[in-house]
Amino acid sequence: MRFLHSKFYENLLMALDTLRVNKLRSFLTILGVVIGTTTVIVIAAFVSGIDARVAKEIESFGTNSIYAFKFDPGFNFNPSMEERTRKPLKEEDADAIRAECVNCDFVSPFMSPVDFVQGPFSERVNVRNKEIEMTNATVQGAASDYFQMGVSTLEEGRFFTADEEASRGKVAVIGIDVANTLFPYSNAVGQEIQIEGRNYKVIGVLKEREIFLVGAEDPNNENKAVYLPFKTIKQLYPANEDCFIIITAKAGKMNEAVEEVRNILRRKRNVPSDKPDNFGLQTSDQIIKQFGAITSGVFILMVAISSVGLLIGGIGVMNIMLVSVTERTKEIGVRKAVGARKMDIVTQFLIEAATLTGLGGILGIVIGVLLALLIQMILPTYIPLWAPIAGFVVSVGLGLIFGLLPAWKAARLNPIDALRYE
Repeated sequence: MRFLHSKFYENLLMALDTLRVNKLRSFLTILGVVIGTTTVIVIAAFVSGIDARVAKEIESFGTNSIYAFKFDPGFNFNPSMEERTRKPLKEEDADAIRAECVNCDFVSPFMSPVDFVQGPFSERVNVRNKEIEMTNATVQGAASDYFQMGVSTLEEGRFFTADEEASRGKVAVIGIDVANTLFPYSNAVGQEIQIEGRNYKVIGVLKEREIFLVGAEDPNNENKAVYLPFKTIKQLYPANEDCFIIITAKAGKMNEAVEEVRNILRRKRNVPSDKPDNFGLQTSDQIIKQFGAITSGVFILMVAISSVGLLIGGIGVMNIMLVSVTERTKEIGVRKAVGARKMDIVTQFLIEAATLTGLGGILGIVIGVLLALLIQMILPTYIPLWAPIAGFVVSVGLGLIFGLLPAWKAARLNPIDALRYE
């Protein structure tokens, strides 16, 4: 074993000496490996960072949350006629879930005159404080249950109560951006805002929420939200019935709660037993997994593209090793003449190739980590432990694979012919 170790270190020192003598050629040879490894590290950091941030943001709305929609969840850019003609979810559906779902804690319907599907381009409702007007706030109604789900935190004031909702109280809980815009020089709590010519008393201001999945101008940005009691907004917009529903399951009862909600909605919406659901249900875990599947697909695609750089680097290594075999024919002949076996020659050249690509991998990892840290100033990045390990292993593996042909060619040289080579 000690003999094998000494042989390995001897070959490693010879490999490093060869690289030291041919610095520029060695660097140009591994450039493809450096670029490929750097790309893999940056992509892995970016995708992992996005996944972690998305999971954190979705979990901030509750890990035991169930979302009920009129449409099936996910990306559907070509809905069927049946989907387009579905009747909306209504407050009565939320009331039925609240009354009948044994494994559910809280239930809140949501309604808004704002079309959330249009994103930043959706038309908003103007909100005023005397002469100050805000044109990009999102007015929406929610049940008092929503504020018991633990998904929103108050900066000051309080949430509205079930009694205020039942009595259609003219109260509002607003996001921090709304408070700062409409009340730049005073405390918003206790003052009034005007919506559609009606006055609503501000009773609470929400803490600032980090936004990532949505843009600053997206209607889903809670910092620009104006929450009214659900029955209050129904009174304000009587023609608007379409809503979606958030439900929180009891701890450890997510699957049971989902089935209960499904059965209740099927009965309320008169869905025959042999027909599929005419509504969509989704949990927080399902949203995270769905987004993870998308980012995984993007990651695989980008890695496939970046592997072109690694392939080019591998071909470059094979080419330079073939040149090295030709240049060092006499050296190989001398080694064979003094007793070196074929395996010794193969090992020497494989170690040289693996050292070459391994150094390229290390350099690529260092550059990738630095770039990921720079990107972190703009976008979330997180470097998983497997990324640098995989980058180094793949780079060394490239050297072994693409160095095999030159190593075998060197090992097969006839020592007499090699000694005569000029």
